[in-house]
Amino acid sequence: MNRRALPALALICAAGLAATACSDPTAGDSGSDGSDAKRAAVNPTAQLDGVKLTMWTAQNTVNAPKQVIDAFEKATGAKVDTQAIPDLYEQNVPTKLASGDRPDLMFWQPSISTLPFIQPKQNLLTLDGEPWEAKLGDTERSLGVIDGKRYAAIVTSPAMLGVYYNKDVFKQAGLSEKDFPKTYDELLALGRKVVDKTDAAAFYEAGGDKWPLQWQMQVQLTDLDRQWWADLNAGKKKWTDPVVVGAIKKYKEKLLDAGLAQKNYRTGTFTGQADALWKGDAGMVLNVTSFQSQLQAKYSTAELDKKIGWFPVANSSATGLYSPDQTNGVVAFKTGDDKRQNAARQFLAFWLGPDYPDYIKTMKIPSVQPSVPTPDGLPETSKAQTAALPKAIGVFQAKAIVAPDTHLYLADMIFGKKSPQQVAQAIQDQFAQVAKAQGAPGF
Repeated sequence: MNRRALPALALICAAGLAATACSDPTAGDSGSDGSDAKRAAVNPTAQLDGVKLTMWTAQNTVNAPKQVIDAFEKATGAKVDTQAIPDLYEQNVPTKLASGDRPDLMFWQPSISTLPFIQPKQNLLTLDGEPWEAKLGDTERSLGVIDGKRYAAIVTSPAMLGVYYNKDVFKQAGLSEKDFPKTYDELLALGRKVVDKTDAAAFYEAGGDKWPLQWQMQVQLTDLDRQWWADLNAGKKKWTDPVVVGAIKKYKEKLLDAGLAQKNYRTGTFTGQADALWKGDAGMVLNVTSFQSQLQAKYSTAELDKKIGWFPVANSSATGLYSPDQTNGVVAFKTGDDKRQNAARQFLAFWLGPDYPDYIKTMKIPSVQPSVPTPDGLPETSKAQTAALPKAIGVFQAKAIVAPDTHLYLADMIFGKKSPQQVAQAIQDQFAQVAKAQGAPGF
C-alpha cells in the first residue's frame, strides 16, 4: 500500500472532531478495558459457533485477510464479515468511530503518528502479553505500541524503503554491487555516473502523484538520533532545523536541478516509475515495497530477478528504512460484548499462530516471526529487503507523533511555489497544529 500522509485526517482531528478528541465520547464506557492480568490463555481453535465478527478494511485491501478468515471460520465455526470502508480510509474511519459505529477488528497503520487518530486508550483492547507478541521480530515488535501499551497485532512486515535499480542500465554504466553506495552523497554520485554513461535518467521522480516525493528527503534524516525526535515530539525541536532544510535543499539542488531526474519529474506517476525502470528509461527508483508489488503484479519472479535489483541506503550508511502501512497492523475494539472481544483476540491468536505459515505462503510475503520461515519463491529484491529489515531505521512516520504532508509541500517546491525553507516551515506549522489539537505536551 502506498505510504501517504493523512491530510484530510489531520483536518478532521484539528477541526471537526476536536471537541471529542477524535473519538466517540462514550468510548471509555464501552466494556472491558482489556486488562492483561484477568485474561485466560487463548485457544486459537476453540469452537465459536454462533459468534459473528466484523472487520473493517480499506477498499484496496478487502481481500488481504481472506485466507485467514476462511481458515478461522472453518476451524472455529465463527463468521467474520469484512466491510470495505470507502476511500479515503484514514479519513472515513475516524468519522465513523466518532459517530459511535465500530467493528470488532480493523486494519490500521501501527505507527505512533497514526494509531492516535483512533484514540486507542478509549477505543481499543490492549494486546500486551498475547501469545504471538514474543514471536515477533525486533522491528515488528516496536510497532503498535503507544505509551508502553500494545494496541495492534503485527501481521505483515512494514514496507522497506530503498533503491530499485535496472541491472541492464547499471551494466551499461559499468556499475556492479561493489559500487552500491554507503551514503546519500554516494548515491547521488552513482546517479551522475548513470546519466553520464547511459541514455537513462538516474532517478524517476513522481511529482504527479506527489506522495513518493518524500523519500529522497527521508533518507537524509536518518542520522537524527532518538533524542532529536523526542525533542521534536515535545515541541523543543522544529522541522525548520538546519538539517531538515539542508535535506530539502540538497534534494532540489543536487538531484532535481542537477538533472538527475527524468525530464517530466513534475508530472511523473507511480505507475510511470515502474514502466520507466523496467524499460531502462531510468536507472533507479527510490520507493517503498508497494513499488515492488506493482512490478510483481506484471512480471514473474524469474523476470524480476533477471532485470531488477535492490539495495538499502541511508544518509551515512548502507541501511534501509522501514515504513509502516495500513496492512501491517490489526486492532481489536472494545465493543462491550465480552464474547466478541474474546473471539477477536482468538482470531488474532489464530492468525499469528497455527495459520501464520499458510497465510504468508498464500500472500507470498515475508514472515514477521523469525521462527516461521519466509516462503520460497519470493523475488531476490524481496529477500534483500527481508535481510535488511532487522537493522532498518524507521521513517519519520514511525518516529514523529504527527506525520506532516511533506509530499504536498515538496510538490509546491518543484513547481516553484515554495523555497526549501518555506517547505520546512509549512511542515512545522502543520505538525504543531495537529500536535496541539491532539493535546500533545509542549504544544
